[in-house]
Parts: sequence; structure tokens; C-alpha cells
Amino acid sequence: MNDINNLINSINKFRDERNWRQYHNPKDLAISIAIEAAELLEDFQWKDSEEALEYNNDNIQEEIADVLIYSLMLSSDLELNVEEIIQNKLKKNAKKYPIENG
Repeated sequence: MNDINNLINSINKFRDERNWRQYHNPKDLAISIAIEAAELLEDFQWKDSEEALEYNNDNIQEEIADVLIYSLMLSSDLELNVEEIIQNKLKKNAKKYPIENG
């Protein structure tokens, strides 16, 4: 958990040093997540996965980073515990999608 908190603190420090918090309300952060996710999709459009990774790997990494940065900022601003909400979702999904034996 400490690594995630350090990462969130670094992101928030970067934002706050530039006085960008005023633009980062929950609605606009959610919109930004969707926009960055769409930009990630563009890297795969009209290509199979291997081809997209071969030609767009650097940009794919940048778009994933953007999605994660906005997601972590939103979680921080909503005072959500990232590890806790992910663990809770994994538990919920485990019940919804149980492992089928043989």
C-alpha cells in the first residue's frame, strides 16, 4: 500500500505545483479518464494486438499512464483507499465468476 500512496503523493504534488487542482473536480477527472482510455483504443484500431504493440508501444504506455494518473487522482480526491476498493472488487468478481472445476 505504501507504494501506491507514494505514487499518489507524487501525482498530487506534480498537480499542486502547477495549481491544476482547481480544474480537477470528480466530473472532469472522470471525463479525462474516458478520453485517455479512448486515446489508448486508438493505438489498437485497425490492428491486431501484436501489430499495435509493435508500432505503438511507447504511446500505449503513455496512454495507460494517463488513465492511471487520472484514476489515482480521482481516488485520492474522493478519499478512497485504492488497495481496499480493488480488493473489494476482486472479492465481488470472485463470487460473480467462480472458478469452474473440470
